[in-house]
Amino acid sequence: MGGPSPRGRRATTSLALLLLLAGVAACPIPAVRAQATVFTGDVNGSGREITSFSFPGFGNELQKLNNLTFTGNTSLTQRSLQITPDTGNNPGSFLVNQAGHIFYSTEFVLWEDNASNSTADGRYVASFSTVFKANLFRSNKSLKGEGLAFVVASGKDGGPPPGSYGGYLGLTNASTDGNATNEFVAVELDSVKQSYDPDDNHIGLDVNSVRSTVTTPLARFGIELAPVPNATNDGSIYLWIDYNGTTRHIWVYIAPASANANIRKPATPVLNASLDLSTILLGKKGYFGFSASTGVEYQLNCVNMWNMTVEVLHDDSAPKKAPLSGWKLGVAIGAPCAAALALGLLAGLYFMKKRKKVGDDPSSVFNNATLLRSIPGVPKEFDFKDLRKGTGNFDEKMKLGQGGYGVVYRATVPGNNGQSVEVAVKQFSGANTKGQEDFLAELSIINRLRHRNLVKLVGWCHDNGVLLLVYDYMPYGSLDRHIFGGKDSPGLDWRQRHTVVAGVASALNYLHHEFDQTVIHRDIKPSNIMLDSSYHARLGDFGLARALESDKTSYTDKIGVPGTLGYIAPECFHTGRATRESDVFGFGAVILEVICGRRISCCNPAGCSQLLEWVWKLHGAGRVLEAVDPRLAGEYDEEEAERLLLLGLACSHPNPRKRPTAQTILQNLQTRSVPPLPVPTSKPVFMWPVPLVDGEVVEEEGEYGGEETAGTSMSHSELTSSDVTSSSHYAYASSSGYTTQNYPVSRDAAERDVSTV
Repeated sequence: MGGPSPRGRRATTSLALLLLLAGVAACPIPAVRAQATVFTGDVNGSGREITSFSFPGFGNELQKLNNLTFTGNTSLTQRSLQITPDTGNNPGSFLVNQAGHIFYSTEFVLWEDNASNSTADGRYVASFSTVFKANLFRSNKSLKGEGLAFVVASGKDGGPPPGSYGGYLGLTNASTDGNATNEFVAVELDSVKQSYDPDDNHIGLDVNSVRSTVTTPLARFGIELAPVPNATNDGSIYLWIDYNGTTRHIWVYIAPASANANIRKPATPVLNASLDLSTILLGKKGYFGFSASTGVEYQLNCVNMWNMTVEVLHDDSAPKKAPLSGWKLGVAIGAPCAAALALGLLAGLYFMKKRKKVGDDPSSVFNNATLLRSIPGVPKEFDFKDLRKGTGNFDEKMKLGQGGYGVVYRATVPGNNGQSVEVAVKQFSGANTKGQEDFLAELSIINRLRHRNLVKLVGWCHDNGVLLLVYDYMPYGSLDRHIFGGKDSPGLDWRQRHTVVAGVASALNYLHHEFDQTVIHRDIKPSNIMLDSSYHARLGDFGLARALESDKTSYTDKIGVPGTLGYIAPECFHTGRATRESDVFGFGAVILEVICGRRISCCNPAGCSQLLEWVWKLHGAGRVLEAVDPRLAGEYDEEEAERLLLLGLACSHPNPRKRPTAQTILQNLQTRSVPPLPVPTSKPVFMWPVPLVDGEVVEEEGEYGGEETAGTSMSHSELTSSDVTSSSHYAYASSSGYTTQNYPVSRDAAERDVSTV
C-alpha cells in the first residue's frame, strides 16, 4: 500500500526496473498515500498476508494524505480525531445532538469463499487486531453522553444516517436499527443508559443495531466512561480488540490511561463473544473506523492514537471483461507483443552487459580469490571438484536444508589425515553482488570467532561464480527439528533443553561482550541453532551477522530490517537498527519455544506473539508452569522451568532498555543463588519512542527514538507458499518454516514513528 518505497525509488536508475515500472505505471494507485513501510516474509509457510497501519498521533498534515475519510461533524484538532465536535462555543448549538464517522480510507476483503476450508460453510474469514487510545471527556461536570464505537462496516462514504444522534451512536436511526442491510459490527463505549442497556457505563457488541448482542458493565473492572475529570483521570482509556477469523470470536480488553505508568494489555477481556463477519458483511468487504454521537447530554469523543493489523484476503470477484473480436483483438494482441519484443531485446542486452560487467570486474569475488586468501585467519580453501563429488554433484538427496541465503548439502570430503570426513556445504544463492556480500560477511566474521557453542567454519570455495562455505557437520541437525518435529521426531529431555538454552546464552555473551568486537547476529532462532553429537547447542548461520566498530552500538542495513518474523524486536521496525538488545529479544523467543515446545506462531496478525501472550497470561495468573511442554510428562525441574520461562519473558520485554544483557542472562542460568529476573504480571505495551527506565537520562536522540511527530507508518507482510522451505531442517541455510527476509523500514525522519502496539 502507499507509494513506492525508498528502496524502489533508488532502484529506478536501473534500466531493468524502469522497464518493469513502465508496465506497472498503468496500475491503479491505492487511496492511501502516506509514508509506507513494506515487508515480506514467510510465516509458518502459511501463505498469508497481513497489513498494518499505525497512527501514533493525528497531525493536521494527515488531512492532505487522504488516509482517513471524515463524515458528519468531525474534525482533526489537538492531534486527535474528534468524532464529535470539540469546541468551547455554545454547547446548545455546537455540542448537542451531533454524530460523526471517521474511517480508514482503504477497503479490505474480510472473507472469501474457500472450498478447501475445513469449515462447514466453506468460508475463510480474515483475522484482525487493533489498539487505540480514546478520550471520552466530560466537558460539563454534570453531564455526559452519548458514546463512541469502533466500527467494521461495509461502507464509509454515506456518513451517519439522519437522526442517528443520541443513543444511536451515529450508527442507525429509529427506522433502520436492526436492518440486515446495515452491514456493520461495532464495539460500543456507551455512557448513557437506554431502556435496553444495563447501565450508563458499559461496553457492548453491536451487530446492525445499537441493541447490543452482548454487554458488560465496566464498574467491576474499575473503568468509568467519561468520568468527572480530575488531576489523575481525564477519561482516557486504551482498548485492545482481537478478532480470530478462524474461530470467529472476538475479545476486547480495556485499561485506563496513565501518564505515569506503562500501559499493559490486561490479562482478562471485558468482552468475549462469538462473531461471524461473513454473515454480517454480505459483500465480503469492509472498512475500519469510529463512530460517535452526543444527545441532549454531551461529551467530547476523540481518538488519540490508533494501530491496526489485518489479515489481507484478495478480491477474486472482480468482473471479467468481455472478449474482443475482429481487428480489435488483433490490435490488442499485436501491439503489446511488438512492444514486449522490443522491451525484451532491450532488457536482454542490458542484462548481458550487466553480467559481463560483473564477470569482468577484477575486484569481483568470482575472479579474485586473492581477496579471500588475504582475510586474516581464513580457513582451508577446498577444491570445487572435491565438494561436487562429496555432494554427489549437489544431489537433492544430499540436501540438508534451504533458506533465503542458500542451500546446504551433506558431503564427504578427504580429511587432513587422508581419512574421509563429513561436512556441511553451504552454497550461496545467486551469483550477484548481494550473494557476494552475504558470502564475504559470513566468511569474514565467523572465521575469526572461536567458541565451543558456535558452529565451526572448516573452509571455503569458489568456482566460476559458485560460492561455498564448509562447516563442521552436526549429526543431530537443527534445534527446531527436535522441538517442533511432531510425535515421531527425536525429542529433548529437560536436561538437554536446559543445556541448549545455556549454550546459546554462552555464545551470545561471547558475541556481545567477550570477542574483540561486538557482533550482532540478527537472526537467532531454533533453525539456526545446531546440535552436535552430545546435543550441545552450536549457534550458526552468520550471513546476517555484523561486527560493530568500537564506537558503535548498532548496525543499520540500508535495504531494511533483515531477520525472521517473530524473532525481530518491535523497535527494529521503527529504527531499522540491530542492537544487542534486539538479539536478546530473539533469544527470548527461542527460550519460550524450547521450554514450551511450541512455535512463536506468526500467523496471528496481532503481532506474531501468540506464544508470548499465552505464557505472559499464565505468568500473571500464577500458573506459568502450565506452559511447559507436555511431552516432558512432568519430568522436569520446576524451579529451573519457572526461572527459564521468566527469563524468556524478560528477554521479550517490549522495552529494549528493560531487557537483560547477555551477561545477566548467563549469570541467571549458571547459578540458582541469583534470583529469577523480575517480570511484570502482564505484558507491557510497546511504546515509541521507548520510555526511559528509572533514573535514565538521554541527552540527545539515541537508539530508541526522539520527539513525537505526527505521521503514519504502514507495514505489509506478504506470506507466500513459495517461501515454504525443504522438509529437511538444517540451520546453516536458515531452513525452517520461518524464512529469513528483509523487511524495509521507513527512513523519513520527518515522519518518525511514535506508536503503541
